[in-house]
Amino acid sequence: MASYRHLARTCVMQTLFAVEFRGGNANEILSNLLEEFAPKLTEVEFAKETLTGVLEHKEEITKTIQTYAPDWPIEKIAKIDRAILDIGIYEVLYSKDVPPVVAINEAVEIAKHYGDKNSPKFINGVLSSVMKANTNENA
Repeated sequence: MASYRHLARTCVMQTLFAVEFRGGNANEILSNLLEEFAPKLTEVEFAKETLTGVLEHKEEITKTIQTYAPDWPIEKIAKIDRAILDIGIYEVLYSKDVPPVVAINEAVEIAKHYGDKNSPKFINGVLSSVMKANTNENA
């Protein structure tokens, strides 16, 4: 199951990157990516719900990035890292069925594959800080 969700997250990340990079309809881009690269994916609803959740909470997610990565203006963060952070923050703060530790691990794994050499450490640092702050607020 985890590998299917990993593929779903990767397609969502690619969708967010494509929209950030060249615009377009996010839902159509995701559908095209899923059809092209993941035609047998059993977690299509998970991918669609994740994309919808990220888009619905985009403003709050951006503010969260600015709060937990204050030395990095949002426009200076690589687009791929922002897309990965968007998904990770959405899952840590808003997803009911993804444990925060799993969300962070998945984001770091995606960053290892798609980001630069510093991306995994950066992603892990930001998401871990978000998780810790969220845990403290809910304690």
